[in-house]
Amino acid sequence: MNVSECPLYEVPDSPPELTFDPFLRNALDAPVSRIRLPYGEGDCWLVTRYDDVRFVTSDPRFTRDITGRPTPRMTKHLIPLDRAVSFVDPPDHARVRSVVAPAFTRRAVERLRPRAQTILDGLVDDMLAAGPRADVVRSVVSPFPLAVVGEVLGTPPEDRPQLRDWAEVVLTRATDQAGLERAQQAKAAASGYFRALAAQRRYRPADDLMTRMVGAVEAGRIDEEELLALATLIGLNGWHAVRNNASNMVYLLLTRAELRERLLSEPEVVPQAVEELLRWIPHKNGVGQPRIATEDVEVSGVLIRRGEVVQVSYVAACRDPGHFPDPDAIDLDRQGPPHLAFGNGPHHCVAPLLARMEAEVLLSTLLRRLPGLRLAVPAQEIAWQRSVLIRGPVGLPVTW
Repeated sequence: MNVSECPLYEVPDSPPELTFDPFLRNALDAPVSRIRLPYGEGDCWLVTRYDDVRFVTSDPRFTRDITGRPTPRMTKHLIPLDRAVSFVDPPDHARVRSVVAPAFTRRAVERLRPRAQTILDGLVDDMLAAGPRADVVRSVVSPFPLAVVGEVLGTPPEDRPQLRDWAEVVLTRATDQAGLERAQQAKAAASGYFRALAAQRRYRPADDLMTRMVGAVEAGRIDEEELLALATLIGLNGWHAVRNNASNMVYLLLTRAELRERLLSEPEVVPQAVEELLRWIPHKNGVGQPRIATEDVEVSGVLIRRGEVVQVSYVAACRDPGHFPDPDAIDLDRQGPPHLAFGNGPHHCVAPLLARMEAEVLLSTLLRRLPGLRLAVPAQEIAWQRSVLIRGPVGLPVTW
């Protein structure tokens, strides 16, 4: 197939609410297909079904070392810094991740839960004091994960709004030269900020992840550029991804009475509700970072040749009817394989337990403290983010 004959996958600026992308839905019928993307060069393979996505993302014959290669992509710029763990293959990938992994173990996350609850209760208190109407995203859902990841990483509270602003710029689908320059400037500014914070921790250590990363540099486990890439990834995406997923979950609580009533009557179901919502919510627009085949590999009967670019869709894999019967339904009692909302293989999300804990604390607290929470405007008036890679409402005006 010629490049010009491949269908162009270009996500619209404003997909309707949480509608599953029709392009990805159709792609599930032909699980390995050839597509073009809006930026970069050439075409690529798109893999959508659950088993195939797991295969491609765990097989070492598909490399993530794409730095400097003109691969097709969704944005005019690569989101992570060049030395990011996103672009590193094993065994160096494990070496870099091992520095931050202890901060996100189950034990570490559970130690953090009381502090997260205190932060959230304070935000809810402030919202109630300013009520009886507020934007729950701006008042609670957005500042909550920003504060939690700041506690983990060690960013001072007064600096966190700037990190939020940088994240908003970096995680846009820049469509012109001006947008590209803004994204590059924001990445450079964030990198400079974390370089300065690392320098502070060398002289004034603290009980935080930045201090641990600085110690790893001094011990020769990682270098300075790897530290900066890690800190930028955690500091920016650690807020943005949780903010959007959590906003979507709260939106569903406010617009699906049966879901809200079930969780109000059975609060113990919240953890499994979080898992099902993570599976169901189409939290990403488009696809992520590509892989390149290092040798000929067959995927579902399709030969992918050495040097060809492969994209996977975790969102589509989570709607694979072969593994998730009635995949478009939200079923809080669903049994079956784990979802792939946090990725798969060596490059899966570094902090899924933290994201789960934040979602559980947020939903449980809103249900417990504000059982009468409701939208203050019709659902069709909710504004949704445009030109971003991770989907979510701009805000949620509520009353109680």
